[in-house]
Amino acid sequence: MNDEYILADFRASEALLEGHFLLSSGRHSGHYLQCARVLMNPDRAARLARGLCQKLPREIRSQVDLVVSPAMGGLIIGHEVGRCLEKDAIFLERPEGEFHLRRGFRIEPGQKVLMVEDVVTTGLSSREAIAAVEREGGEVIAEVALVDRSDETLDLGVPFFALLDINFPTYAEDELPAELAAIPITKPGSRKV
Repeated sequence: MNDEYILADFRASEALLEGHFLLSSGRHSGHYLQCARVLMNPDRAARLARGLCQKLPREIRSQVDLVVSPAMGGLIIGHEVGRCLEKDAIFLERPEGEFHLRRGFRIEPGQKVLMVEDVVTTGLSSREAIAAVEREGGEVIAEVALVDRSDETLDLGVPFFALLDINFPTYAEDELPAELAAIPITKPGSRKV
């Protein structure tokens, strides 16, 4: 599964958007990957999850006890990765700004967790989700994401593997190019900035 094949899935599902987007990280971009659209087809979601599982080294795959994803973005792909690995998949929510387990989900002390995200830009949500798992007594041994759109060396504190690496530029509010500033802002993410 190569990058062009994966991007073709994003284009075919109208998940690669252009405009002016305020990302969950608080940064601005002229491109947005709406993973919910690419994952709305169960066959495509399963295929992408298999690709993600194949990115994981065997020694990591063999250690995973539980798959955890941050809601909302990681929920579908996390479930499909759980299916691929034949492990339970649960999700974290942030009803009041901080990630927590709800709905009766729990992590047993010492459980080895694979964190699954849809898109990673700055890694802030990932680090917050990893901290939440650690508060619950789990150990995150790696993270996978459909898309790594970070523009620098990303340090999540655990090994990180992405199915697709894309480097669309992102900008702080005070760095916006004039052509992007002229376009009305859309806030498609799930986190309030």
